[in-house]
Amino acid sequence: MTPRNRSVAVLAYDGLCTFEFALAVEIFGLRRPELGVPWYEFRVCAADRGPLRAEGGVTFRVSHGLRALESAGTVVVPGWRHDLEQPIPPAVLSTLRRAHARGARLVSICSGAFVLAATGLLDGKRATTHWRYSRAFAERFPRVQLVPDVLYVDEGQILTSAGSAAGLDLCMHVVRKDYGAAIANEVARRLVIAPHREGGQAQFVPEPIAPAESGSPIAPVLDWALQNLREPISVRRLARRAGMSERTFCRRFDAQLGTSPARWLIGQRVIAAQRLLETTPLPVEAIADRIGMGSAANLRHHFRANVRTTPTQYRRTFRGRDDEP
Repeated sequence: MTPRNRSVAVLAYDGLCTFEFALAVEIFGLRRPELGVPWYEFRVCAADRGPLRAEGGVTFRVSHGLRALESAGTVVVPGWRHDLEQPIPPAVLSTLRRAHARGARLVSICSGAFVLAATGLLDGKRATTHWRYSRAFAERFPRVQLVPDVLYVDEGQILTSAGSAAGLDLCMHVVRKDYGAAIANEVARRLVIAPHREGGQAQFVPEPIAPAESGSPIAPVLDWALQNLREPISVRRLARRAGMSERTFCRRFDAQLGTSPARWLIGQRVIAAQRLLETTPLPVEAIADRIGMGSAANLRHHFRANVRTTPTQYRRTFRGRDDEP
């Protein structure tokens, strides 16, 4: 499956956040012929006239203006200027509203959520932004339901991410929605990143939490769990493999991954189910057994909670048919 409108337009502006912009270029702008699917059509659209300055002393020119945003299937706002009190240009807001009205998907990274919220399109919806800006965001946009402790929020046609690196998580989520888990995994492998990162930005707020340690005994335990998802895996079993008590293991697990062992296992099993639904004709019952979910009912429950659809509908979406008997 490929997205109906593969055009991705990234908003560039004077004072551009270089890292957030580069994330969008890396995910959507590079040609990827090795994947064997029609990849995104990428363009950069300028919000300001003349050469644009970016963080780090970079200056560049853009060939497209705001009008090119309106025909895009996906519009990415990679952060915003450091002075968040500065008014957002009305032309930017009106262009984003028109793009949304025509069906475009709007995606923000970090402080780019301020731009999307200023359009009014997030009123009554959930959104997130960098934890440093949470209070300012909540005060300025009280009609938006701020979710401060997640990496990203998907509200269908509007998606927002937390801090800068969380934009990478959101971009990979978009790829996974458009092309499926198998393609997303290939892109993640090229980037040498996890295809799906668990946890939320609460783990990055400056609080006295234990940092991830080099050579942590948790890492080989995770590798073992991923190779043995079919087996019954309890927290006690994982803790024993790590040579820790259950309490110590859970505490260090949460500090390093930002989630509990049980939630992490469920997430990994759902990802494994996605791959099997995309690449095999196995019935849901057989997939549930192979990934350690136990029953089809259990798999359907967790699949819907994590992916917001059923396994059967997911297979129809990414295989174009229902192979279940």
